[in-house]
Amino acid sequence: MEPVTPRNEKHFVNMTESQVVSSEKIPPGEVMINPPLRDPLAAILSYLIPGLGQIYQGRIGKGLLFFFGLYVLFFYGFWMGQGKNVWLPYVRDLPDVVFFGHKVEGILKAVAYRPQYAAQFWIGIAAWPAIIQYYYYDPFKEVGPYLGKYQRAPTEAELNEIQRRSSKRWDLGWVFTVIAGILNLLVIYDAFAGPMIRETPEPLPTADPPLIGTNSGGPARSADPSGQDTPASNVAPPETGPQT
Repeated sequence: MEPVTPRNEKHFVNMTESQVVSSEKIPPGEVMINPPLRDPLAAILSYLIPGLGQIYQGRIGKGLLFFFGLYVLFFYGFWMGQGKNVWLPYVRDLPDVVFFGHKVEGILKAVAYRPQYAAQFWIGIAAWPAIIQYYYYDPFKEVGPYLGKYQRAPTEAELNEIQRRSSKRWDLGWVFTVIAGILNLLVIYDAFAGPMIRETPEPLPTADPPLIGTNSGGPARSADPSGQDTPASNVAPPETGPQT
């Protein structure tokens, strides 16, 4: 099948005639192309820091929008909770958690007691201190060995004191952090799937128009891209070798 040339004399990339999308449905100068290859590296980058995968792909504006939007949402909720709403509990002495007949241990058990963290985790590096605090938690010490009290599981007395002194804003804060984590899942998928609209490549070079002869004895004429014929007298004659 010959390549398809749309009306704006731009060329579709990697498309057959059955895959061409009408140019009226997309902005001028852009075309819909086959879905690009998946980009797992960009997805990982956007998980670590929201928007970083989009910046890596060259979509800087969108990447910065995701970065500032999700981090403001997450850390504002963290501030509303007085830094005590992103953490994993110490579950060694808590009752067992059974899931589909299997006893859950370790960090999965902690997530079962603190399900909010299952969503907060997807904000990326910003939620990793809670994991570090979980693994190095010592119930006989008031602070962690590396991060102090930052995202460390608060004691029951600390939680009761926060709820007694603060308003409902403390409970609303963790909701903001959860929403930020869930929204970053969409950012990760956007980086993984890549953009669906790309700029149209430059037109392919065209060959010289062929000469069109006539049967009425008139002069030969050449094809003109504008649709008008050009007399052959305006066309340079081909070079010929010496006659013998």
